[in-house]
Amino acid sequence: MNKLEILSNALEYIEQNLAGTIKTEDVANNCFCSKSTLENLFRCINHISVHDYITKRRMTCAGRMLLETPDKRVLDVAIEYGFSSNEAFTRAFSQVWNCTPSEFRRSYRYTELFPRYLGYESANYKDGTSARYKNVDAGRLYDLFKERKNCYFVCSDIVKLTEINKISHKAGDLAILEAFKRFNSEASEKDFVFRIGGDEFAILTDSEDGAYALELSERIKAHNGETYEYDGEKMPLLLFTCVMKLNKESDKYKDFFEELHRTLKKERITIYNSHKDSEKHTSD
Repeated sequence: MNKLEILSNALEYIEQNLAGTIKTEDVANNCFCSKSTLENLFRCINHISVHDYITKRRMTCAGRMLLETPDKRVLDVAIEYGFSSNEAFTRAFSQVWNCTPSEFRRSYRYTELFPRYLGYESANYKDGTSARYKNVDAGRLYDLFKERKNCYFVCSDIVKLTEINKISHKAGDLAILEAFKRFNSEASEKDFVFRIGGDEFAILTDSEDGAYALELSERIKAHNGETYEYDGEKMPLLLFTCVMKLNKESDKYKDFFEELHRTLKKERITIYNSHKDSEKHTSD
């Protein structure tokens, strides 16, 4: 079994066993490799430990259950995902969402903060551009896109997340959560917020009106410079946003996912070059 097969099998096994007790040793045994081999491979490719990935996926699914079954007790959700007590579940949930399950129910509408990883993928496009992105399972977003092909996307990524991660990966996780909170507060109930990569998000609106998408983008950007707290320090967060509508020919999932990333990258470069030209003319 080669490294990619090990990683693929590990991700599949984790997904099948989220609702229950699962340890790194269990995943390694299923992949017929040592715990250290699996852990090293997982960290190298996904930049996260197996345990942390399991926790984030489990708490993402638990968050979805909390919202989709509002009458279900928090303890019942905890038991569903392998916890024997409300307290243990709340600790794990708070590590990911930075709030209690009850607070989450009151404050959030979207849950796709940590979608399932499918590995890394490189894409070369017809226009000569290329991209390397974390391929995540955006199946729920794609299914909705098939119903809303004429609707606009508002896409976003975090400015200089790499620099934030150099401080600590926990600071980076909190930056991602803060970005998600901003989308949660500004998008409407009929919009759909989904994380499509490491620091990249897509909001599929429920509107064919470009003016609505532009207004949503501006409301999100209005939060730029606001801070979140890490280790007692106030950390400013800046988000890049752009408005787009995908090619209607993106009928296949792979084409859809690649076009999201390609268009986001193209818009980012266009706006960056526009800012550079503006600064040059100002200095002249």
